[in-house]
Amino acid sequence: MEKLQAYRLGTECFLQGEDLISGNTIPGDEILGNENLVRLLQIETELMDFASISQDSVSASPGSSPEKELMSPGMVQATQGSELVEDSSVIDLLVMGAEAVEARNWVLSLAIVAKLNCLLNDGENGDNPFNRLALFFTQGLFHRSIDAPEMFRETVTRQADILPIFHVLQELSPYVKFAHFTANQAILEATEGDQEIHVIDFDIMEGIQWPPLMADLAARKNVVSLRVTATITDQKNLISVQQTGRRLKEFADSIHFPFVIDHLVIVSDNDFESINTGHTLIANCMMHQLHIPKRNLSQVKTFIDGVTKLSPKILILVEEELFRFTRTPSMSFVEFFCEALHHYTALSDSLVSSFCKNREAGLRQIEKEFIGIRILDTLGQFPSANEEKRQWGKGFDCLRAFKPITLSFCNISQAKSLVSLFRGGYWVQNEKWKLTLYWKSMPLTTASIWVPISTSR
Repeated sequence: MEKLQAYRLGTECFLQGEDLISGNTIPGDEILGNENLVRLLQIETELMDFASISQDSVSASPGSSPEKELMSPGMVQATQGSELVEDSSVIDLLVMGAEAVEARNWVLSLAIVAKLNCLLNDGENGDNPFNRLALFFTQGLFHRSIDAPEMFRETVTRQADILPIFHVLQELSPYVKFAHFTANQAILEATEGDQEIHVIDFDIMEGIQWPPLMADLAARKNVVSLRVTATITDQKNLISVQQTGRRLKEFADSIHFPFVIDHLVIVSDNDFESINTGHTLIANCMMHQLHIPKRNLSQVKTFIDGVTKLSPKILILVEEELFRFTRTPSMSFVEFFCEALHHYTALSDSLVSSFCKNREAGLRQIEKEFIGIRILDTLGQFPSANEEKRQWGKGFDCLRAFKPITLSFCNISQAKSLVSLFRGGYWVQNEKWKLTLYWKSMPLTTASIWVPISTSR
């Protein structure tokens, strides 16, 4: 109970005033032992502020009707015929637009964008999650059509305070907690018996991952200290990182846990040489998560190259399935566009399943601040030139000094127990050395643990 209490305090520090839901256990899921399952259940239920959502009140899935079945890239050929544009459905037009962009047929692509705007802003077609999603893809096609990368950068600039929206997101979906729980469990297992732990964090954002880890470390019999170094790739993020650091330090002080946080601005992998490696070192790299602005490949590569020099005990990778190192380089823009359409439709579908109709405002906020921004960022950063694709294809080389290891039974069971707390079609697949969170048949995000080859057995 002491460990549970510490964990509860760790989440309350960052989740005050948020809305949570209780989940229905998914039949067939493997669950943890009673003690750990109770711990997970209490983490969720003790923070709940509003009643559970009944399944009957969930709005219809945007991807459930036959007319919204997504098409493969080759099903629609780019054409100059205005009649085809006029008679096509939203899905047809989106794929045609992607084909026109790939063919650099800007006249046709802009005509398709205009038609999509007309269809999607027509009140008679209804305002539903899928149409709102399609509008973001339409905007992305427009930006690609006029070759305006600066418009993408302006679009993805976030509002100063998105923390309340982030709270709603992480409590309606296991998407964020799946990453954090899996990573923290791996850290706990890798540092058993260690007293000084140092985590180098690729993108600390709101810092929500670290209070639960502090609480678990504080529950150990021996005194343990934690140091977190937050890497910064853009100096403009310094103030936000400092604010996160203050919140984390306040929480650590409240439970009397020895904690230090600092930051490191990284331009090249040589910047990591200034880090003191006297502690047990952990590298934590969460890439392309929905609530984290997408970082380009060079930033990820710089981070991994930098921590490679320090030989961490483990490297934790959490990747959005759409952007896994080994997938993107071989795709054309049309193929990637259709994959993205499938991916974000499934993600939106999963969120809709957790909302009551009277909670529409919350869903719209998540769409605007997270899903919409990610779609625009995704389409804007997809490599189009051959050299860009070549560099992307070499991205996996930055892991050449590491090898993946099998996740523990405890970590796998914890992930399955976690998703059982959420309603709908979430499930977890353990395949060799990776753990993947699914919504129905669509993989959403994947976690893996890596160790340096030089020190592994």
